[in-house]
Parts: sequence; structure tokens; C-alpha cells
Amino acid sequence: MTTANKITIGRILLIPVFVLLAVYYGRSVVKGEPQEGLRAAAIAVFVLAAVSDGLDGYIARRYNQRSQLGVILDPIADKGLLLTAIITLSFSNWRYEFPLWFPVLIIARDIVVVAGAGVLHLLTGSVHVHPTFLGKSSTVLQMVAISAAMLQLSWSFPFWGGPLLFVDAVVILAGLFTFISGVGYVMDGVRQIQAGGHA
Repeated sequence: MTTANKITIGRILLIPVFVLLAVYYGRSVVKGEPQEGLRAAAIAVFVLAAVSDGLDGYIARRYNQRSQLGVILDPIADKGLLLTAIITLSFSNWRYEFPLWFPVLIIARDIVVVAGAGVLHLLTGSVHVHPTFLGKSSTVLQMVAISAAMLQLSWSFPFWGGPLLFVDAVVILAGLFTFISGVGYVMDGVRQIQAGGHA
């Protein structure tokens, strides 16, 4: 149980705290009495969890604390935080709600990637995951979209067909990068299957 793993576990434990704060804020919005303290607390918890993502990785690399447990826990914490935040903000009556296609796309991509990893392990006995620029970019854009939605940014800029909100633009970009990175992961998995002699 390294320091990096303790931080990762702490991030996992912050997820239900964030959900409770976000849901109760959404309920206060429905009642017509938005409790901005709950929104601020939800944002603070999300930012703390997001920052801890970089911190545990830095500690693991800097102090040589890489472990098999960390390899398992870190993606669980990352995906858990992002998926929970997106689903919660989509259905908890915040002033900005993500379009339905956004959480569906992200969940579908992750299901396909996990299922593909299972098939790959079954056929070849090993799985080599190669983080890509598109994959990392989609994660960053998802975090920016979540932050913009929670901060309720009303920035907009001229666009074909009318003004486009900043948060909508980020959601579209995040969706595009998520889809393309998912296709990339699938293609990489197919190459590994073919290299293992399972055409």
C-alpha cells in the first residue's frame, strides 16, 4: 500500500461525496432555491479528485512506487470519477445538462474497450494498452466539459446557425475525440489479435 495507491483510493472515496453534493444541488435547483454552497462544494471535491489524479502518478514515478495494485486502481478511479460526474450532471437537474448522446458515447466506448481487452486476453493471454494522444486528449476535454458545466459558464461565440456556448463546443470536441480514440483502441486490439495468430 504505497502513498500513490493511498491517494488513488482517496480519489475513489471522493466519488460518492461528489455525487451526493451534486444531486442535492440539483434538487435545490428544482425547488427554485439553488444552494450555491452545495455547487461550490461539489466543484471543490471534483477539482481535488482531478488534481489527485496527477499527484498519484507523479509520486509513483518520482519515488518508484509503481505497483500492480496501482495499475488496477488508477483507471478505475479515473473512469469512475469522469463517468460518475457526466452521468450525475446529465440527470440531476443542474442548470446545464449534458446532451444524452454524450454519456451514452462515453459509456459505450469504455464498454467496447473493456470487452475488447477481455477478448484479447482470452485469445492471446496478454493485453498491452498503449495510451494515445487522442485518448489523453479526450480525458482532458471531458474534464474541461464537466468543469465548464459545473461553473455554469455562459461564454458563447459566433457560429454557423447562431451563437455556440463554450461548454457545448467542448462537449462536441470531447465527444469527437472520445469516438476517434475508441476506434483507435479497437484497431490496436485487432492488430494485437492478428499478431497473436488469431486473424
